Amino acid sequence: MIPAFVDGRLEPVEKLEVHRRGLRHPAISVFVTRDGAILLQQRALTKYHTPGLWANTCCTHPHWGETAADCAARRLDEELGLGGLALRPAGVVEYRADVAGGLTEHEVVDIFTAEAPAGVEPLANPDEVSATAWMTLPELRRQIAIRPERFTPWLRIYVAEHSQLIFGESLLN
Repeated sequence: MIPAFVDGRLEPVEKLEVHRRGLRHPAISVFVTRDGAILLQQRALTKYHTPGLWANTCCTHPHWGETAADCAARRLDEELGLGGLALRPAGVVEYRADVAGGLTEHEVVDIFTAEAPAGVEPLANPDEVSATAWMTLPELRRQIAIRPERFTPWLRIYVAEHSQLIFGESLLN
C-alpha cells in the first residue's frame, strides 16, 4: 500500500492500482553524484513497468506513514547499498507520464541529492537494478537525445525540465 489521493484525500492504495488508475501520489527520487557525474541505474528486467530502462539513482513511493527523507534513505540502501549518504532535499516536482502497459505515473516527487565519497561504489540489488553507470549531465542529455526510448519517462522529464532545481549550477555545463 502506498499513499494516493482519492477524492482529494490521501488514502492507502495498492501500488499497481495507483498506476492503473493514474492516481496522483507521493514519490521520492534521489540523484547521487560524484566527481561531476550522476549515478544512474538500469531497472531490473523483472520490474512491472519500464523494465530495463535507465533511471536516476533511485526512485520509489513512501510507505503509508513514512517520511520522504526516510523513504529516500531506505531505498538508496535497499537498491544500491548506499546507506549513510547525506541526503539534501532539492525541491518538489509534479509530473504525469505514461509508463506503458496501461499504467500512468502521476507523482508529486520529493527530490533528494547526495554526493558519494571517492571510492564508494554502488552494490546493486539484482531484484531492483540490472546495472549502474556514472554519467555527466551533458552526456546524459546527449544519450537521451539519441535514444530516448532507453530512458524512463521521469528521467527524461527531470533532465529536460528540472535540471536547475536538481543540480543547481554544479553539473549544468
